Formats: sequence, structure tokens, C-alpha cells
Amino acid sequence: MEFLFLLFLGKPMWMWLLFITLVIALLAFDLGVLHKDGNHEIGVAESLKLSAMYIVLGLSFSGFVYWQMGWTPTAQYLTAFVVEKTLAMDNVFVIALIFTFFAVPRAYQHRVLFWGILGVIVLRGIMIGLGATIVASYSWVLYIFAVFLIFTGIKMLFVGDGEHDIANNPVLKFIRGRFRVTDELHGNRFFVRQPDAGGKMVRYATPLFIALILIEIADLVFAVDSVPAVFTITTDPYIVYTSNIFAILGLRALYFALAAILHRFAYLKYALSLLLVFIGSKIFIADAMGWEKFPPSWSLGITFVILAAGVIFSLWKTKEAKDGVVKPAE
Repeated sequence: MEFLFLLFLGKPMWMWLLFITLVIALLAFDLGVLHKDGNHEIGVAESLKLSAMYIVLGLSFSGFVYWQMGWTPTAQYLTAFVVEKTLAMDNVFVIALIFTFFAVPRAYQHRVLFWGILGVIVLRGIMIGLGATIVASYSWVLYIFAVFLIFTGIKMLFVGDGEHDIANNPVLKFIRGRFRVTDELHGNRFFVRQPDAGGKMVRYATPLFIALILIEIADLVFAVDSVPAVFTITTDPYIVYTSNIFAILGLRALYFALAAILHRFAYLKYALSLLLVFIGSKIFIADAMGWEKFPPSWSLGITFVILAAGVIFSLWKTKEAKDGVVKPAE
């Protein structure tokens, strides 16, 4: 049993195995108990309960972090979890566009999101592992991350997000140009066997599988912002990975809860932009003040204030909204 106490990325193996076991148990519970029927349509009430469950679990894990590592890593974990959870809202918007473009019924969306989450867990692990290795060898990379976040936040604040044109997505064009893809859905199946032009039975990908690929790519794009953001909060790979995964695990439930009311958060992007600027600025503020690092408790408090202000302002400004997306006034 000595291998359980061997260090991996700075933490004993048993801590990593405990977390991975918990994630596998949650996914098995989700797929094997809550959604044994693959075509189960998740309603808003159910999605709110699931989302609350995952948020409670993510916050509760901070108790384990406190027990093993103390207050400072706990504050860093909570800050990273809140930041990742909030940044996921942009991902929810893109997922909604992808499902709308491919006309994926709600009954099939859970299957796509479930397998999408599995891919995200692996891809985020690879990105975080590479990031931790680079930061450990070249600490100055954190300054590049910080400048990138500041630039991204300012761009989001003044330039806006632009329109997402799924039809002209180069990945979609590449897939349709080089692989066999059906024009219509075939239930909840990712692949089907159909006759080709010569009558030979061959395997075709369905639009459901293409939606899964685009969702995975969308997460990679969002990870370009979110992973550097977490590394500027903490360079501990265990906190970075656990906070990321706990935030992502509830993404399916968050999607079904928020997809119908995204227009109520039309102004939240301004809070997100300010948050990215703040997170990126912390390393420079700490240097200017002569601190070893920006106080984690301050970081957690400021993060909550910025996001709470953005949510409250959004809900207040869009309280008259009934349908559609309410765009902020210029």
C-alpha cells in the first residue's frame, strides 16, 4: 500500500484516487440511476435539483481540502470553483446554439452532454497537467497568463462576443466534407449503418455525434480562458483540477436549468470581463505591494462581490423580459 502515499503532482496518490473514485461514482449514479432511460427528457425542476446537488458537492469538497491542506488552499479552491462555474455560463450559451442548429430534441441532449463531460474530464486533465509542468519549470509563464486574461477581459468588455455562426464553422465543414454524415437524426444514436451510393452498407455519423464533437471543441476554446484563470489563482494542480472538474460535472444540469432563461443574464458578461481583469491583475498587484501572493480571502470575497453584482444587475435590468434574448443597451 506504499504507492498510495507516493507523490503525484505534489499530492499523495490516495488523494487523487479518492477524487477520481468520487467522480466515477457520480457519473455512474447519474447514468445508471438517475437516467437509466437514455431518452429521458430533463425538465427545469429536475435540472435545478441536480444543479443544486452538484454545487453542494463541489462546495462540500472544500471541507476535505481544508482538512488536508488548510485555509489558504481552501479559499483558492472556492475561488477557482466559483470562477469556473461562472465562466461555464458562456459555454452553456454555445451548447444551446449547437443543439438548436442540429434540432436535437431535449430527450437526446442528456446523452450528448454526458459523453461530452467524459471527454472534458480527460482533456482538462491533459491541459492542466501540461500547464502545471510548464508553470513549475517557467514561473514567468504566469505573467503571460495574467496579461492574456486582462486582454481577454478588456476585449469582452468593449468589443463583445460577436455572433456564433455554426453553419460556417470550419470544423463542421471539414467533417461534412471528409466523412459520411446523415442529414437527419436517428434517435439517440451517434452512428448508423446505411447503404452508400453503390448500395454497400457502411457506417455513417449522425448529427448527434457531430454536435458532440463541436461541444468538445467549444470546451477546448473556453478552456483557453478558464485554465489560465485558475492558474493565476493557484498553481497547485490538485486544486486546479478538482475545482475545474467539480464545476464541469454540474454543467449538464446547469445547461437544462439555464438554457430557457439565458436572456435574464444578458449583462453578466460585463461582470465576467471585470472578473478576468481582476484575476489577471492580482499577480501585478501582489508584486507592487511586496506580497508573496494576493491574499486568498480577499480574492474570494472580491470574486463573490463582482459576480453577485453582475447577477443582481442582470436580473433587475431584464425583469420585464418575456421571450428572446435581451441585449444590453449600447
